[in-house]
Amino acid sequence: MKKILFLAQMFLSALSLYAQVPNSVTLTEIPLIAMSGSVSLHFISPEKISYVDLSSSSLIGDLPEKNVLRIKAVPDSIAALSSSGDGGLVTIVGETFIAQYRICLLSPSRSQQISSMVDIIPSQMRPLDISGIGLSQNEMKSNALSLLKRRGGSPVRKASGFGISMVVNQVFTLSDCILLDLSFSNSTNLIFEVDELRFKIEDRKINKSTNVQSVEIKPVFQLYPFERFTKSYRNIYVIKKATFPGDKVFNIELSEKQISGRNLRLSLRYFDILRADSF
Repeated sequence: MKKILFLAQMFLSALSLYAQVPNSVTLTEIPLIAMSGSVSLHFISPEKISYVDLSSSSLIGDLPEKNVLRIKAVPDSIAALSSSGDGGLVTIVGETFIAQYRICLLSPSRSQQISSMVDIIPSQMRPLDISGIGLSQNEMKSNALSLLKRRGGSPVRKASGFGISMVVNQVFTLSDCILLDLSFSNSTNLIFEVDELRFKIEDRKINKSTNVQSVEIKPVFQLYPFERFTKSYRNIYVIKKATFPGDKVFNIELSEKQISGRNLRLSLRYFDILRADSF
């Protein structure tokens, strides 16, 4: 008898410990969203969606836009879902958050309880701290717009040729990113059709007897599309922080679509980056 009581106490203690897992989320705490087998359900995220998990094979989904998740019931599964009502769990991961929703399937006659669109709001998010992500796209855009409103002093660097000018107005650092404020002007009557704008770390002095080392840096964000400009244009580019020795330079290369082929190169020294202001 004592042995049975001891085992029962151990079992209850284990249940108590299991129920008290810190920082865990139980299913009852997850928002419940009702959908219909005949209507798609759209989740609108405030930032780019990086990952989605649908726990039930009875649901399918896609990303028609970077911040929109669309899910719907598999036609062959609608009858089973309608009888059970359980559509499983939807997990949505953005750049800085994770959110989860329970899905239930209702008949079209209960349209007042059925959702077709869900905004992912802060109260339904749990923040993520993933190394390497840094700033979100929304944060980059907000800071780029703030930088655009600033009136800087003297240009950091400038270059010109073929009636085209390129100016680095300001260089700022924020978190693990570098923000470049660039202006372009055209003194000719020919529209400049942009082929490429490239950022590279290259050797400052090129020796013919050695191979030239060049590392291209891809921007992680640009405020506006850059396809052409008639007279003047200004844009903000965000790149990841990069360090390079004094015998190398950070080159910004602007090239025009053929057949004109007007090309322009501007070089930033390492101390131009080191002297960058911070937000």
